[in-house]
Amino acid sequence: MKIAYLGPEASFTQLATSQIFNDEKLIPKSSILDCFTAVKNGDVAKAVVPLENSIEGTVSMTLDYLYDFKNISIEAEVVMPIAHHLLLNKNNSDFDMIISHPQALAQCFHTLEKNYKNSARKDFSSTAAAAKHVAEHPEKKIAAIANSYAAKLYDLKILKKNIHDFEHNHTRFIVISLVKNSLKLKHKILGEKTSLMVTLPEDHAGGLHQVLSVFAWRKMNLSKIESRTLKTGLGNYFFYINVASEWHPTISENALEELKSIGAEVRLLGHYEEYLLG
Repeated sequence: MKIAYLGPEASFTQLATSQIFNDEKLIPKSSILDCFTAVKNGDVAKAVVPLENSIEGTVSMTLDYLYDFKNISIEAEVVMPIAHHLLLNKNNSDFDMIISHPQALAQCFHTLEKNYKNSARKDFSSTAAAAKHVAEHPEKKIAAIANSYAAKLYDLKILKKNIHDFEHNHTRFIVISLVKNSLKLKHKILGEKTSLMVTLPEDHAGGLHQVLSVFAWRKMNLSKIESRTLKTGLGNYFFYINVASEWHPTISENALEELKSIGAEVRLLGHYEEYLLG
């Protein structure tokens, strides 16, 4: 079975994917969009993409593509601790620029400001791509922020370990596919959740309150609700909602019907389990 992931090799998504699908063929993709497209076209059975980081928040592109690709569902969610290290080419002793994915640079902002304020920073497509670039260009005085696997893969030295600003730095990844199954993994289960996309018919006073009340009086706990623009004009949004509870057929189905009765467009992305990776 072919599994796509946001690459390149040694990206954090690749590390998560290899723990989920350690016996499958893993296919790196250069963007989140490419991962969704590969699933849609049937080039791969599933894909793994980042959804949220505990420091920097939601990966907005992932939410947008979950909305745009109507037939794609979520099969599982995994949470993995993230550790950022400062990597340098073994032929160099100093640097004047630090490169990495913008999320990684943001997650290390205070450390960089305190210890490497005079070093310029440049966005790269991924942490792994930044590490690879440092390895391939010893003539440049550059360092990369990436993980220890990238350091090993590209034969870089770790100049400073664990430079992320907050100790509890975790990222959520989701497994997406064209089927509405719940993927069972051999990892610690953190809980169950259901993900929905809800679009209101128009922007009007009390509209969001109507949506929330559907869940509130049924005592359905919402662990996340986030709005994203529909890109059709100011004030037009869809809502990504997570219900953190078991899926009760009668109560949950009735909730979906009530949402539709108030004119909301509702899409069930999946009911699945959340796992903790090592």
